[in-house]
Amino acid sequence: MAFSESAGTQDHGEGENYFVSMTDMMVGMLFVFIILLMSFALLFRQQTDVTNETRTSKIKHANEIERKLEDLEIEITRQIDKIREATLLRQKLLKEIDAQLRHENLIVQVDESNGVLHLTEDTIRFRQNDASLSDGARQNVGKIARVLARVLPAYVSCLKGVSASSCQNQTNASVETVFIEGHTDTVGPDDQNWVLSAQRAANTYRELTTVSRELRQFRNRSGQELLSISGYSSTRPIDPANTTAAWDKNRRIDLRFVMDTDPTAGLEQIQGLLGRMRTAIEELKESP
Repeated sequence: MAFSESAGTQDHGEGENYFVSMTDMMVGMLFVFIILLMSFALLFRQQTDVTNETRTSKIKHANEIERKLEDLEIEITRQIDKIREATLLRQKLLKEIDAQLRHENLIVQVDESNGVLHLTEDTIRFRQNDASLSDGARQNVGKIARVLARVLPAYVSCLKGVSASSCQNQTNASVETVFIEGHTDTVGPDDQNWVLSAQRAANTYRELTTVSRELRQFRNRSGQELLSISGYSSTRPIDPANTTAAWDKNRRIDLRFVMDTDPTAGLEQIQGLLGRMRTAIEELKESP
């Protein structure tokens, strides 16, 4: 009995110890599991925070790009408006000159898209290999000079002797240069035609400024004289045919009106905006 009791007691103790050991093990495993779960939760929270931070960063970049696009659109619109304003003003100028020349019985060809008045052979007719103005041509150039003197003041920025701060058209478009362009036909050596075309332009300039001296008083926004000359030899024919009639047409003078809407500064601003946009986009693409 004692043995049996002793044996029974021993078996009970071993069973209890085994139960305690298993409980401790289960508690320990549960504790480890809880630690692992907490670590996973913390890691997930951190990852979520990073994801949200990344998303916020991307949204911030996207908003910045959108803002720069709006700035770019505004600047492009502003530059287009300035160019459109200058184009419309030049068209008005050309039409006014054309109307007054017609009143003087002078017919010219108006190229509104390029701002050019073609003085046809009926207005100025040059003989071959000759840069001098005939008597009839001088009379017609005189009429043109007086018309320019009447019309141009409303389209220029300033007059000689007037301070820049007192000049008109300081913000609006105005005439920057009036090129007196000489042309030749294709007959004769090219080197000679280059000189000949420049001489024709120079002689026309002299006659214009002799008849209407005030033309040399007109200034652009930079304070420079408006009238200038250029020679193009036979490189810009208005009639490409190889005929006597075509040669007569091509030996001519053109007046080219250039407005002062230089888009360089605006384009540089646009270029800068595009560069900053490109940088923002690269940062957005590289972000995780």
